[in-house]
Amino acid sequence: MVTMWVVLGAYLALMVCIGAYYRRKTANVADFVLGGRTLGPWFTAFAYGTSYFSAVIFVGYAGKFGWAYGAASTWIGIGNAVIGSYLAWKLMGRRTRTMTKAIEAKTMPEFFEKRYNSKPLKIASAMIVFIFLIPYTASVYNGLSRLFEKGFGISYSWCIVIMAVFTAIYVIMGGYKATALNDFIQGIIMLVGIVAIVFSVLNLKGGLSEALESLGNIPDKSGNTNSYNSLFGPDPVNLFGVIILTSLGTWGLPQMVQKFYAIKDDKAIKTGTIVSTVFAIVVAGGCYFLGGFGRLFVDAGTDGNPVGGFDGIVPAMMDKLSPFLFAVVLVLVLSASMSTLSSLVLTSSSTLTIDLIKPAMKGKLDEKKELVVMRAFIAVFLAISVIIAIFTLENPQTVISSLMGISWGALAGAFLAPFLLGLYFKNITKPAVAACFITGVGVTVVHMCIYTLKLVPDAPMTLGKLSLASPVNAGAFTMLLGLVIVPVVSAFTKPKEEDKANTEKVFECYNTQQ
Repeated sequence: MVTMWVVLGAYLALMVCIGAYYRRKTANVADFVLGGRTLGPWFTAFAYGTSYFSAVIFVGYAGKFGWAYGAASTWIGIGNAVIGSYLAWKLMGRRTRTMTKAIEAKTMPEFFEKRYNSKPLKIASAMIVFIFLIPYTASVYNGLSRLFEKGFGISYSWCIVIMAVFTAIYVIMGGYKATALNDFIQGIIMLVGIVAIVFSVLNLKGGLSEALESLGNIPDKSGNTNSYNSLFGPDPVNLFGVIILTSLGTWGLPQMVQKFYAIKDDKAIKTGTIVSTVFAIVVAGGCYFLGGFGRLFVDAGTDGNPVGGFDGIVPAMMDKLSPFLFAVVLVLVLSASMSTLSSLVLTSSSTLTIDLIKPAMKGKLDEKKELVVMRAFIAVFLAISVIIAIFTLENPQTVISSLMGISWGALAGAFLAPFLLGLYFKNITKPAVAACFITGVGVTVVHMCIYTLKLVPDAPMTLGKLSLASPVNAGAFTMLLGLVIVPVVSAFTKPKEEDKANTEKVFECYNTQQ
């Protein structure tokens, strides 16, 4: 226990020192939000990866989907690496950096305003960002606190509050540069930690081959054996929905896409693509592979669900490790979670300040005051997230994966198609973007009311083998639907002449090397 406290204390002290160091180097809003657009490939790639993977993945998703799909849940990690990292960097990296630099957009709502010549789109997207990043932040606290409660005996509520305070300190002080350096350190810890933990946990069950054999002996819901150790698991249809949400979703998340805003140049993007993909293979692949063996460590209850709940699976697995390795796990999850938290709160506060508060002040908010307001909203955002996270403790049915599914479904469902297609095609119209916003948020909210809040008790739960109640499947549906809605609505709507002129001016950035 003493070793665990010493390691934890040293880690948190380092994070705070980095924040204090970069406070003196953060002179303006561009520095605070984007690091002056000067970050190299390694810092940006690690910032992307550590913002992608947090306690939500390690504790929530790895536990729940490992339980549902067994060893086949590893496909989720592979999808995260190929679709969520490699293709995202390949298709969006250069174009995002080039266009956002040319139109001087610091946030995703600013992109929608300047790309589509529309202040209403900026306001609407800013509200969506602020509202739906909150449940994601709460889910990160949720996963992080469950491990700390088991490791240190600290109550769940206090864990949440302490992590919020430390995150606030170094983000408020140092902004994006501080989070980027912290992300790099946290990423190294994650890479080393996940490899050590996977080997250690499997050794507890006799190694990989014996663990797979034991997993195959466990019958699935239909009573079939050799299912949880098979290539595609017992439920490949719903597994595909998880892969889409967790992989394609990053293309529309503001805290992920804005990493491309800050990268230095095209050369850095090429290197960053490789680094980010390798990082995802190790971390995401390792997390989901590990979670696939959860049934060997946790018994099923009479309802077929794990005793102690889905979010208790990975903590139960970690409880079997030596004290030293458990300390490694805690630092690993803390690293992953604080990097994600810092990215979320920085994105939310900058969006609210730049896209809503500053325009409302009509020129009364200078650069210095803008930074003060932005820092204040970091604290406000964290406070709201803490309240929601503590509320979920009293409502254990609101599991981590549900919170994340709601957040990703609304954000990526609303933003993915108009952002991605807006980088490539001139004919995307404002009505098409608005329609996608309404559909993404609308489907998510309606689904949440029906299934999460259970306002329609007799609602159908399945469609064939597809789970209708899953917020993950609902989120995947909204993303794919947006990719249909945006081009279809654009085909039936005509832009105004001033919008055409604005689009031509925006796309001139691709004619010159930025």
